[in-house]
Amino acid sequence: MDFTFDWQRAARTGLPEAVLCSAKSPAQLAEILAAARARSARLLLTRLEPAGFAALDAQARSGLDYDAASRTAVLGGPVPLAAASVAVVAAGTSDLPVAREAAQTLAFSGEASLLVADVGVAGLWRLMARIEEIRRFRVVIAVAGMEGALFSVLGGLVSAPVIAVPCSVGYGVAEGGRAALASALASCAPGVVAVNIDNGYGAACAALKMLGAAATGREEP
Repeated sequence: MDFTFDWQRAARTGLPEAVLCSAKSPAQLAEILAAARARSARLLLTRLEPAGFAALDAQARSGLDYDAASRTAVLGGPVPLAAASVAVVAAGTSDLPVAREAAQTLAFSGEASLLVADVGVAGLWRLMARIEEIRRFRVVIAVAGMEGALFSVLGGLVSAPVIAVPCSVGYGVAEGGRAALASALASCAPGVVAVNIDNGYGAACAALKMLGAAATGREEP
């Protein structure tokens, strides 16, 4: 066994360890999945490309619920979902893989979400047509590439915290998501925080922690 999995992370931090698949071989993934099955543990896999999923043998793929759009897979089946408290807002359809990764991560932990797509600021009317709906949610995850203007716009329109996810969608000076990351970090809208480029998983984990902290704060002393 060439891995040491943190099976106690959920009990310690409230969030289970996920498996980042992009740098792992099919044999390593199969070994991790076998260890999870031996424990009857649920498991979230991220950045599992279709070719990587296809490279797994039948035993490793058994019981995996694979979603190619988000490049995620779940071992152990779904759990009941709480009423949606998070809106995942994507500037363009090109940002959807990262947005869907966030939504899938939330669902793995029992949180439903609303996915609002193609509301980038180049056609601001599209966002304004959905803004009252978005305002109903306790946390907003905003996913955008190019110049990342969506982050500040949402930060100035909603009372919820906005978690900015810069996307690597773009070209020229926007290539690789660096311009969007700079926009997120330089936002003048209070209440906007940022995660790393393309990190839908990390944004969802931050949202889950925010929701957990809010729930704890509402408990009676």
